[in-house]
Amino acid sequence: MPSVIFFDIDGTIVTEDERSFIPESTRTAIRKARKKGNFTFINTGRTAFNISRKVKELGFDGFLCGCGTYIEYNGEILLHHTPEKSLCCDIVNLMRECRVTPVYEHSDGYFFDDKAVWNEGLDYFMNVFVDSGIDVSRRTDDENFIFDKFVVWSNSQSDMEMFSREVSRHFSIIDRGNGFYENVPLGYSKATAIDVILKKLNISSENAYAIGDSMNDLPMLKAVPNSIAMGGAEKLYSDVSYITSEIEKDGIYNALEHFGLI
Repeated sequence: MPSVIFFDIDGTIVTEDERSFIPESTRTAIRKARKKGNFTFINTGRTAFNISRKVKELGFDGFLCGCGTYIEYNGEILLHHTPEKSLCCDIVNLMRECRVTPVYEHSDGYFFDDKAVWNEGLDYFMNVFVDSGIDVSRRTDDENFIFDKFVVWSNSQSDMEMFSREVSRHFSIIDRGNGFYENVPLGYSKATAIDVILKKLNISSENAYAIGDSMNDLPMLKAVPNSIAMGGAEKLYSDVSYITSEIEKDGIYNALEHFGLI
């Protein structure tokens, strides 16, 4: 029976810096894994539009995006969940009241709120988006505003007690550290996305592998018996079955070789 391998992107497939570098050993490992008959999937917090061409060109059977809110296999969309429009608008008002800095993520783009608190982190992200050719003109006041998930930065003036209490009614809050929070609709995660694919392919979880480096990878790492943390992701070490080397020290290649997937 073939195996199925789920890869995070940032810090796993590509370096988490301005280079977004993909080691040649990673390219080789994915190519060898597929040649051996294994399935390969991206499983990311990024929404669907934000998967770069250079990642897609590595060769994947599908893309699990937005922390399980969007699932695509062989070009077919198996699932796409967005909250109701009314809830999306309520969240916008709540984020203003909580005095946090949000970015709203949809499968086809980002939305920004000029009435919310602005910060340097958002400035940096928007400059990166512009350099990458991503449209940064969409706003929460647009008629077509809706989102799959959203992220926020907090600051010294933020009401995080209100934020946690109210947002958790509808979303799982993932603390990414340094005042940065990822918010995903309840019932959706990188783990639920894995379950959809395993059922679709009729593959046992014993033949499933997941590789990641950050806290939003924890659900998918706990969902499979063959869980792999990238070198340097110490916060995940106690929750995985194998720790590979760092991304630029052939981390992906060494992990797949260790498990006999290449």
